[in-house]
Amino acid sequence: MLPAVDVAILALLLVAFGALVTTHLALAVLLLLRSPWWRGLVALVIPPFAPYYGWESGLKVGAAIWVVAIFVYSVALIAALSI
Repeated sequence: MLPAVDVAILALLLVAFGALVTTHLALAVLLLLRSPWWRGLVALVIPPFAPYYGWESGLKVGAAIWVVAIFVYSVALIAALSI
């Protein structure tokens, strides 16, 4: 049986990764629907451009969620690897 800390870190990893992937795809699709449309393709292929172009296009909430999700995922991954 896994200790409670391991389960909590695993749950945090799964939730943060899910939020990151969902937000990334949502930003890419919304950027594809706006002008210039090529920003959506760039954001899909090069992930750090998604929040940058999203912020510039007025998708500030999505960009902020993306940044928070990658931060939480990074911290949880470091915690998981250090156990």
